[in-house]
Amino acid sequence: MRLNTQTDPSVLVVEDEHSLGSVYRHWLSRECDVTVVDRGTDALDAVTDDTDVVFLDRRLPDLDGVTVLERIRERDIDVRVVMVTGVKPDVDVLDMGFDDYLCKPVSEAELRHCVRRMLARATFDEATREYYALCSRKAALESVASQNELADVHEYDQIEARIDELRAEIEDAVDSFESADFGAAFHTIAGTND
Repeated sequence: MRLNTQTDPSVLVVEDEHSLGSVYRHWLSRECDVTVVDRGTDALDAVTDDTDVVFLDRRLPDLDGVTVLERIRERDIDVRVVMVTGVKPDVDVLDMGFDDYLCKPVSEAELRHCVRRMLARATFDEATREYYALCSRKAALESVASQNELADVHEYDQIEARIDELRAEIEDAVDSFESADFGAAFHTIAGTND
């Protein structure tokens, strides 16, 4: 699934429910090199520059998932981090550095599709990756709160403004592509060889 490489994507699953970690490994192991750990400290030991995607639970027995996420980001590792959790999103998700947020239970199709999305995002420039991460945070919050509830949330307004800025920046970049360049970029992202 990884674009332009011969090796399977490296996926780290951080899940303290052993049976669930085993299920995730089973679902993903046909196409990915999967490591499963059940503690936040073990996750920090396991994640490396070669890790492509981390599926991270928010509730862990030693370090919570938010702290693990913060420490991964402090290490400046270029890895996509997806929160997979039973914790319903709240305004706090707007400040978290995750790339996507999945609420349990998740299906095999959801998990596998998420890996593909995260691998594709890894090929994007920094502004586009930030745009999609912010859209994911905004969508996570909107899944549990109405527009009326969000009307007076300052952080939500800031995220919307930043998304608009990034959208304009991305549209300007796309407009500057010549059609041959755009086609080449599309085929690279889609994994085709035309």
